[in-house]
Amino acid sequence: MSSLLLTSSGFYTQDIKNQFLNFIDRDISQLKVAIITTASPMRGNNRYAQKAMQDFKDMGFQHIKFVDIEFDDPQILLHTDVIYINGGNPFTLLYYAKKSGADEIIKTLAAQNVIIVGVSAGTLLLGPNINIVNYFTPEMNTIDITDFSALGVTDKLIFPHYDREDIFKDSMNRTIEERIAAFETNENCRVTRLRDDEYISILKNQTQ
Repeated sequence: MSSLLLTSSGFYTQDIKNQFLNFIDRDISQLKVAIITTASPMRGNNRYAQKAMQDFKDMGFQHIKFVDIEFDDPQILLHTDVIYINGGNPFTLLYYAKKSGADEIIKTLAAQNVIIVGVSAGTLLLGPNINIVNYFTPEMNTIDITDFSALGVTDKLIFPHYDREDIFKDSMNRTIEERIAAFETNENCRVTRLRDDEYISILKNQTQ
């Protein structure tokens, strides 16, 4: 059984932590966690990455490491039980996931007994594409990628931070909802809105 926990802001509430802990059926102290920091400003020194590290420690995990797939061998991920994909720049994350081969490794692990937590950009990476990021914040594409297809671990198109009008300013003063609705019409798709205090939990049989 593969387990996905898709979030905007990681372990933002106790409810989200509890849902994550519900996935655990083994001795937490023995499990190995990898926090992928590649999307984050300052990588492992990013405050959200540091908070994730502390959250895992507080839950009883003892084997936690930061992994930056721009520089680290993604084969490291094959020896983990939990993969936590931190937020930041989705374009940067997608580029290095593909360049390093981490994309194929994560897809393989998603079909096994590995728990994967997506946070913002990490959640977007696990979906079918990041077209909506290019629609909302094309200026973030400083790496100039043109292929926005993502890992497709889930077929859900998710918009994280749906309740954060403050971080998605629009020159035409449209709300987030108005812009998503326009995107859905243009792309003939359905977007799942995800607030900072919400999560999506997905369990898949390995045979699926």
